[in-house]
Amino acid sequence: MTDLWKLTARDMVALLRKGEVTPLEAVDAALARIAATDGAVNALPTLCPERARDMAKRTARSGAATEVPGWLAGLPVAIKDLDDVQGVRTTMGSLIHKDRVPDRSDIMVETLESRGAIVVAKSNTPEFGAGANTFNEVFGKTRNPWNTAKTCGGSSGGSAAALAAGQVWLAQGNDLGGSLRTPASFCGVVGLRPGPGVVARGPHKIPFDTLWVEGPMARNVGDLALMLDAMAGNSPEDPISMPAPVVPYQEVLRRGRPKKIAFAASIAGLPVEKEIRDVVIGAAKKIAGEGTIVEEAAPDFSGAAEIFSTLRAAMFVALHGPTLNEYRHMLKPDIVWNTEEGLKLKAEDIERAERERGKLFHRVATFMKSYDAFLCPTAIVPAFDVDKRFIDEVDGHKFENYFQWLGATFAITLASSPALSLPCGFTKNGLPIGLQMMGRAQGEAELIGAAAFAETLFGVSDRVPVDPKP
Repeated sequence: MTDLWKLTARDMVALLRKGEVTPLEAVDAALARIAATDGAVNALPTLCPERARDMAKRTARSGAATEVPGWLAGLPVAIKDLDDVQGVRTTMGSLIHKDRVPDRSDIMVETLESRGAIVVAKSNTPEFGAGANTFNEVFGKTRNPWNTAKTCGGSSGGSAAALAAGQVWLAQGNDLGGSLRTPASFCGVVGLRPGPGVVARGPHKIPFDTLWVEGPMARNVGDLALMLDAMAGNSPEDPISMPAPVVPYQEVLRRGRPKKIAFAASIAGLPVEKEIRDVVIGAAKKIAGEGTIVEEAAPDFSGAAEIFSTLRAAMFVALHGPTLNEYRHMLKPDIVWNTEEGLKLKAEDIERAERERGKLFHRVATFMKSYDAFLCPTAIVPAFDVDKRFIDEVDGHKFENYFQWLGATFAITLASSPALSLPCGFTKNGLPIGLQMMGRAQGEAELIGAAAFAETLFGVSDRVPVDPKP
């Protein structure tokens, strides 16, 4: 039982379904691993052991709903601190909410728990999820298990670090400009941004938004498919949510190699550090070596930076405008700046951004008619110093704000296509590198199938979990 943390999520669920491991034993195994490792990484600062054990007892009594593809049978999971869990401190990484305890869980959490998940902890996040380095004034910095002097990424950094350290078998995150994909790349795990509506969420202030989504994180593609099956589905409280697929995501894992993919070592005019470029080029060559046609080509993402900056700023006003008025002194400077940028917008700015996003979407959709997937780097740098707030320069290219360096992920956000980060190699210093894979709009199943094929070629998915390394 002491080595349960080393098992895959699918192996754990199989043991739970058979009754060879009980949900209580799974909870205790997770809590023991958290106690052994979280002092080094600070991934899961809020634990809920009594709630988890109570849920474990009830899950054990209910029996396994084996007909449900996403039935997790009592598997402990981590939920990002941006998402409410009933009765559990949920701070959003902000001093404003440092003592907040919600009386209802997010719809996404309710869905997971209805399918046998047990929430054991809340994972750390930047304040209100703003930024790709996970630190805040409530809980401090989350560190990368591969090198604790480095960032785990963000904003789902706590979830990615917890997976890499073996603290939980599955974790949840959300993604606006790369918050599932960037930390997955930095921590050597898999993070999927599904298309809007695949995972029901909320109730939320802006329920019709399509930039921000909930999604799964896991140590490998098969476990990711399991968690997406556990998360997917519609809710009458989420107006854009869609029914779960007729064919479970887990059933597409053995569909075989994609026939034709596009690849680019850089997109949206961004610089990419040479080590990253070399590793992702090598990954594309491995796929080509198996008979898949790999063409050097990319969708036209022109205008992505301006579009995303405008729509993000408008969203910040909707989410944080009232907070800025009352609690400006308690907000980190990036949130203040981003919200004030939104307040400067004129109607024609938002109109132009929406219109240009529509054009970008149609360009990408047309491009993807010719390919099964599009590949590029997830991040333009490997995990950087945990004390550095964000990347401000690469190869002489300077970035104007805290999120501009994330263009490789937020350009794909604008296309509403599913995208994931798949570990494909390492830097010479042993830091993970992620390959970003984008599928067709509403093509989550096909993307997961392509990623499962690629994962077998790269041979790195079994390198996690790891003991945190100083």
